[in-house]
Amino acid sequence: MIPMKRILVLSVLILALGLQANAKKSQNLFPDGTPIPAWFSDTADVNINTLGKQYVITEYGVKDDSTIVQTAAIQNVIDRVANNGGGVIVVPKGTFLTGSLFFKQGTHLDISEGGTIKGADDIQYYEIRKTRMEGQTLNYFSALINADGLNGFTISGKGTINGNGLRFWREFWIRRQINKDCTNLEAMRPRLLYISNCKDVTVSGIRTINSGFWTNHIYRSQRVKYLNVYIYAPTTGVKAPSSDAIDIDNCDDVLVHGCYMSVNDDAVVLKGGKGVWADKDPNNGPNHNIIIENCRYGVVHACLTLGSESLQDHNIILRNTYVHNANRLLWLKMRPDTPQHYEYVTVENITGDANNILYVYPWTQFFKPEKREDMPLSVCNNITLKNIKMSCNTFYAVKASEKYKLKDFTFENITIKAKDPEFDQSIIENIQVRNVTINDVKINGIKK
Repeated sequence: MIPMKRILVLSVLILALGLQANAKKSQNLFPDGTPIPAWFSDTADVNINTLGKQYVITEYGVKDDSTIVQTAAIQNVIDRVANNGGGVIVVPKGTFLTGSLFFKQGTHLDISEGGTIKGADDIQYYEIRKTRMEGQTLNYFSALINADGLNGFTISGKGTINGNGLRFWREFWIRRQINKDCTNLEAMRPRLLYISNCKDVTVSGIRTINSGFWTNHIYRSQRVKYLNVYIYAPTTGVKAPSSDAIDIDNCDDVLVHGCYMSVNDDAVVLKGGKGVWADKDPNNGPNHNIIIENCRYGVVHACLTLGSESLQDHNIILRNTYVHNANRLLWLKMRPDTPQHYEYVTVENITGDANNILYVYPWTQFFKPEKREDMPLSVCNNITLKNIKMSCNTFYAVKASEKYKLKDFTFENITIKAKDPEFDQSIIENIQVRNVTINDVKINGIKK
């Protein structure tokens, strides 16, 4: 006979292996149960030696002089590379001041360690073109680095893209002193990096700092990776207003892996359109299959935000992350003037601290209600928070509204230390709570 002690050991081992297998299986599935493509598992850095001839900009007319704006000279190098069949534009050690640059098919950007592309701090150096801003398609200022309609574009290296935003930030706050309702668009500021209508893009290893406006903006693109990117804007002193780390706008298949984010606004933000008729505008659209993993967060308004300019977000994962000093972990922004549907969102394997863990409130800033007879009710469903161990001020900052419905939320394997432990489960329809501990009080149950 097998000794009872050995049977117990074998039972525990089998159970552990089963749990490990289930955890691994769940890591390979999106929240709606569909398989995560292998593409998301490839987190290798860009190898510029496979991308063609390398063109060091100082060998093609760009001066190693940080005091002069050299937009035309750098753009000439980009155009030369494109006309020669493609290759890598290499920024060597040094600081190179420029306005908006436009990359072309077959070109790539590599910034060497000690090298910096620095944005000019005068808006006249940023071209006005049709672009995308705050859920609208309109004429506005181009970003510092622009890639539109490119396949296979890469940005890599250990160098820096510096938005040099101090002057823009000061002007914004002065406007706000005169007009508290001054909007972002009225302040006339450039973004740092804008990727639009692209496929198979990788941004790897670089530092993106001090953006005048949003730091990274991805619009209507597919298969975009941000790998080990440092994203920063000041949150003290002269704060960098609306310096969102990564705005994902009407995109499919986006991976944010191994990044550090600390900015004076939200970190990863899902966008797609706003307004009563936003779902009828062909320039707007949903976000599908977004994974944010193995990242670290400093001060941000929220680690993952859906909205405020967002229509439909499906299969969104935030996982394996350390958070410190964030205001919110997950923020669902609910606009009263926009039909919104956020579904199959999973936040898992999170440690650290934040002011709020889950934050769901009606949006109150800069919205325009209009009459629409067939206005859909906004819905958030199949939202899961699990395997979370954090301290916070408020665990559950959730408010009901006649403008939206919250249903099918799951809270599982969560340990929280909270100054405000309130957890009103009646706000959400069909809420499942399994192995949740708040201030050493265990909570379980299902409420239909």
